[in-house]
Amino acid sequence: MSVGESQGSGVLSDRELQIVDLVASGLTNQEIAEKLEISKRTVDNHVSNILTKTATGNRVALVRWALQWGKVCIDQVNCCTLPVVDSSIAQGEA
Repeated sequence: MSVGESQGSGVLSDRELQIVDLVASGLTNQEIAEKLEISKRTVDNHVSNILTKTATGNRVALVRWALQWGKVCIDQVNCCTLPVVDSSIAQGEA
């Protein structure tokens, strides 16, 4: 699956993923619109499209989907970090 791909129902754009993150942080559509400097109607449309693409019926289900598929990180929970590689090991030094 690609980074933005949902459960086989489509791909979320970078903007849609950004909006999912803001929804997960608890912002209303109006607050998201103000933060992104776009109209509330545009946010409404994005959220509607996201709910359709992810087959979720509401914002709570959307946040659960986003957590399940690793699309959001909330308070260092569900965060995927890459392990730190010791540079001496990476260069073959003992």
